[in-house]
Amino acid sequence: MPTEILMPALSPTMEEGTLAKWLVKEGDTVSSGDLLAEIETDKATMEFEAVDEGIVGKILVPEGSENVKVNVAIAVLLEDGESTDDIGTSAPAPAAAKPAAATAEEAAPAAAPEKSASPAPIAASGSRIFATPLARRIAADKGLDLSAVKGSGPKGRIVKADVESAVPGTKPAATGATAAAPASAPAGPGTDQVLAMYQDRDFEEVPLNGMRKTIAARLTEAKQTIPHFYLRRDIQLDALLKFRSTLNKQLEARGVKLSVNDFIIKASALALQAVPDANAVWAGDRILKLAPSDVAVAVAIEGGLFTPVLKDSHLKSLSALSAEMKDLATRARDKKLAPHEYQGGSFAISNLGMFGIDNFDAVINPPHGSILAVGAGTKKPVVNEDGELGVATVMSVTLSVDHRVIDGALGAQFLDAIKSNLENPIGMLA
Repeated sequence: MPTEILMPALSPTMEEGTLAKWLVKEGDTVSSGDLLAEIETDKATMEFEAVDEGIVGKILVPEGSENVKVNVAIAVLLEDGESTDDIGTSAPAPAAAKPAAATAEEAAPAAAPEKSASPAPIAASGSRIFATPLARRIAADKGLDLSAVKGSGPKGRIVKADVESAVPGTKPAATGATAAAPASAPAGPGTDQVLAMYQDRDFEEVPLNGMRKTIAARLTEAKQTIPHFYLRRDIQLDALLKFRSTLNKQLEARGVKLSVNDFIIKASALALQAVPDANAVWAGDRILKLAPSDVAVAVAIEGGLFTPVLKDSHLKSLSALSAEMKDLATRARDKKLAPHEYQGGSFAISNLGMFGIDNFDAVINPPHGSILAVGAGTKKPVVNEDGELGVATVMSVTLSVDHRVIDGALGAQFLDAIKSNLENPIGMLA
């Protein structure tokens, strides 16, 4: 019986995507794990692999098609002996210019039953677990229980990316009716009202791409549902700048050049270890306290931003953090990051100091417990410890805190640990 290949959900926030390129053509024979297409999600361009084996009988969605809804049939796979006559009347594919406001009946044709390429494992409860052979092999190598992994493939099938980012012993996130409902859009004038307001003015309409839609939805949710409060400190950077200059001279032969941001990442990672109760995330009906310091760093790209995560930052040297951050930032700007590289972490850094911003308040990226907004280091008059007036390079930072996770005194303790690390940078190497 022909098997429909469905538009996959390649990230937790993906609702639709662009079928950028087919890597197979009609008549090709594919096996489980073979690459089928390149899909542009709200965050990146990713390769989509086959779950089943067979012959590509018909491509329903041409490459270049935009706004293709998740779980819409994009191609049909045939078994040996079957022909395109066996496909029957499949639902029409969305055209490249199809409006995003297509009805549910147009966007979601009934899916044909999927066939598994090989026997699927059975959970302890007796329910069947659907996973690709490649995902099963990776899970076996990691000692991972597939019943604890949430699948992002067609019909919830577990694929390679799911097991690569999964941690042994964790439970899957709530889905379906148990998942938190998305926050409703804020009250305000509708599209027609705004267009009418500016009908006599020259303007250009900029359609929202997937990334901008996701940013809008997540940040609206964050400001509506997270009780933010803000803690501010001034940090003197003179000792750090002097130490950084010395280290960079020593590392020049290795082609390493440390930035102030590298020190901020390291200082924050160590502060999360020194104040472990602040190394936490909000999980709906509970708080998760993380053991490692997984620090996310905001990276501006054209049309939006990414927050790649530097895992186990407290264990890595400054030079290792610097190299990893450069690699993640480069691939973020090229939209080549895998989901596991920008998901997770308990804390984030947003640095606008390089753009001359003195200070600002950042919005928490859920489920993180806090985010540090970093301003520029500027020369300012200060009163020294001996009471004399002097001049120092001062950087203003603001810690945005989720009050459900971190209370005021705990947040102050965490921010003080970051400040102490940055003002005494040699201690970070101990």
